[in-house]
Amino acid sequence: MVALKFVQESELSAMNGAGAMAGSGLQMAVAAGLLALIALATWLKVRGAGHDGSEKDVFLAGGGLSWLFVAGSITLTNLSTDQLVGMNGNQMLLLAWWEISGFVGLLILAFIFVPIYYRNNCTTVTELLDRRYSGDTTSVRTLISALFLFGNILIYLPAGLYSGGLFLRALFGGEVPLIAYAAMIAIISAAYTMLGGLRAVAVMDTYSGFGVLAIAVLIVLLALAAINWDFSGIPPERLTFFGGADSPIPFHTLFTGMIFIQIFYWSTNQNITQKAMTAPTVREAQKGVLAAAVVRILIIPVIVTVPGVVAFKLLGNVGDSAYGLLVAKILPPWLSGAFAAMIAAAVIAHTAAVLNSTVALYAVDFHERFVGRVRDHWRLSAIVTVVVMISSIALVPLYENATSIINLLQQLNGLSSMPILSAFVVGLMFRGVSGHAATAGVVWGVALYGLFTFVLQPRGVVTLHYIDFMVVTLASSVAAALIVNRLSGGRASLINRAQRA
Repeated sequence: MVALKFVQESELSAMNGAGAMAGSGLQMAVAAGLLALIALATWLKVRGAGHDGSEKDVFLAGGGLSWLFVAGSITLTNLSTDQLVGMNGNQMLLLAWWEISGFVGLLILAFIFVPIYYRNNCTTVTELLDRRYSGDTTSVRTLISALFLFGNILIYLPAGLYSGGLFLRALFGGEVPLIAYAAMIAIISAAYTMLGGLRAVAVMDTYSGFGVLAIAVLIVLLALAAINWDFSGIPPERLTFFGGADSPIPFHTLFTGMIFIQIFYWSTNQNITQKAMTAPTVREAQKGVLAAAVVRILIIPVIVTVPGVVAFKLLGNVGDSAYGLLVAKILPPWLSGAFAAMIAAAVIAHTAAVLNSTVALYAVDFHERFVGRVRDHWRLSAIVTVVVMISSIALVPLYENATSIINLLQQLNGLSSMPILSAFVVGLMFRGVSGHAATAGVVWGVALYGLFTFVLQPRGVVTLHYIDFMVVTLASSVAAALIVNRLSGGRASLINRAQRA
């Protein structure tokens, strides 16, 4: 694990000074104008859509999105300042493997999981567990939904608001507190979620996505031009794709835990898979996922690594401030407002998408089960969105002294990702397993990975890389579920391929 300090105040001062070019009224007007234009285009697209207040209407866009909007929503839900700032902050090409392997994860989503979700008429990924386990499935479904909610509310939303607010403050300069930028992003994101549901979020994702990707590619080209396409002088370990044992991604981990991380993230993670369930047919959904996969393999690896490496040559080892410092150095002043707008749009799109997924999990998996039937999901969505928005803003300051945001998020992911994936593996591959047994497997996995992360690894008792240990966590969680099922009198048997489909 590489522990790079997140942007320090001294670095922020440098960024603010260099970013003062974006602080003029003209640039801020350009940024505000472009955001308003995206909002107008989104409204014109979704205004004619009928609404019935059902969960499918609010959380799955009525099942009426074409492949283009499925692709745009998936891409922008994943791509935000966490990626642009955090991955470039490692200042090495090696981090591209997260995105390259994501291509494989998207193929698995398209050809294996999308048909399963559509066949089972799911709104949340946890609904699939009800169809796959015997007996009382309340415990496993509720636990996994709670883990998703925990991650969204305490980690992804505040971390995304923090990195987005930090970046905007760096670009615009001035004395505006970071929390003010974060609050602005949160409020706009909440407005999309409350007023338009996932339909508006997906459309806004797609429209802003074109601008984000275009300017991100332009920054890569300008960065390469700034060093005359000459990478000499950069240490070999920052240019290699074969990571050593002490690197963030040792090469062998691509064949151990990396693939399972990608399966979890792209195929069983509500924030992503919900977007793949918004199309009218399986075929249309698959086209959208495959289009997102093409973007993933051709564009994303470049824009999240090359600027960081160039920044190392021009500015030295500046950690997570690399992207902001480089942009302030190479971007022409007349483009700074447009760039700020696109960065803000990316953060708003990401935040709105995660907010909508969070509300869906609460409404479908908690409110309807433990509070009562929801008559109008629009009303419930508005209330929950406001509560989550306020809590996310309040948690932003906790991330100010965090280490590298991308490495922190990946490590925290392990607490829930492999245990959650184990429940899907057991449910899809075995029959005759009870929901309580699956719950036991998930609890075991969370406890084991937590013990490894916070006790065993820091003390040197276990020296496995955390990506390798994810395989241990997954395998032992599956085994724990099957053992508990057996001890409680159940008999698990493998499902053949035809039945599994």
